[in-house]
Amino acid sequence: MKKPIITVLGSINMDLVTVTDFIPNQGETLLGQSFSTFPGGKGANQAVAAARLGAEVVMLGKVGADLFGSKIIDLLHQEDVHENFIEVSTENETGTATIIVSNHDNRIIVVPGANNEVTPEWVLFHEEQIKNSDLLLLQLEIPLESVVKATEIANKYGVPVILNPAPIQKLPIKLIEGVTYLTPNEHEYKQLLMHASKNEIELIKAKSIVTKGEKGVEFQHNNQQIVIEAKKVEVIDTTGAGDTFNGALAVALSTKQSLRDAVYFANVAASLSITKMGAQTGMPRIGEIEEILKKNSKFFF
Repeated sequence: MKKPIITVLGSINMDLVTVTDFIPNQGETLLGQSFSTFPGGKGANQAVAAARLGAEVVMLGKVGADLFGSKIIDLLHQEDVHENFIEVSTENETGTATIIVSNHDNRIIVVPGANNEVTPEWVLFHEEQIKNSDLLLLQLEIPLESVVKATEIANKYGVPVILNPAPIQKLPIKLIEGVTYLTPNEHEYKQLLMHASKNEIELIKAKSIVTKGEKGVEFQHNNQQIVIEAKKVEVIDTTGAGDTFNGALAVALSTKQSLRDAVYFANVAASLSITKMGAQTGMPRIGEIEEILKKNSKFFF
């Protein structure tokens, strides 16, 4: 069977991860447990997640002309993500995300760097790639106007769009109308509704697949509110769980699975991802998920 083609337009970062027992207060210095670097960025993370689950994935984005950038490109190549559309900036450094992991949770500060150079004009230059995709996957770690432009191109050619609205910000109505699905977490979902008009609220509710951590996933389907429970696992690092969910959802939907089965598939993938350290390193491969799905006769993929 032909692999679905998923184009991911978004951020490419290096994650700088510090593990600590306690979060320091203002002005306080504490000793941490460990420090590691991992390839990251919501765009790159979601691309790796989709590639590991069997899709043909093309990554669109920018990195700096530095060690972080070259290392990330090499790693994406090793993950079978098509990296030939990634451009190296001579003006800005590779984006970074400083992540503090404590008590099975995380706090993140992102410095966009070269990601800010992904302009609407740059996106338009890659119109042909978006046109030839089975699905377009987007996030909000590149300029918002570029996300809008990509959605317009996808709509022009009838390509479905998943938008992971993170980091959260107010979305223009034309973007909400243009995407097929929104995938906020609980906090992001509340923020979207808080800043929306009455008409926008109904549209957001209809298109949202809300990830709720250990409480699972909630979404509307055929005028029903559906909740799919999270798989119980030992939590090691929650970084990248949302990105795994989005990559897996993109794969399932691009292979024409029902929405319910696609969300279940993505939920299983996200649950498995938090059993290992690192956003990309913890992402499961298709065989791991298939073993779980075989044991549950209610769902098929």
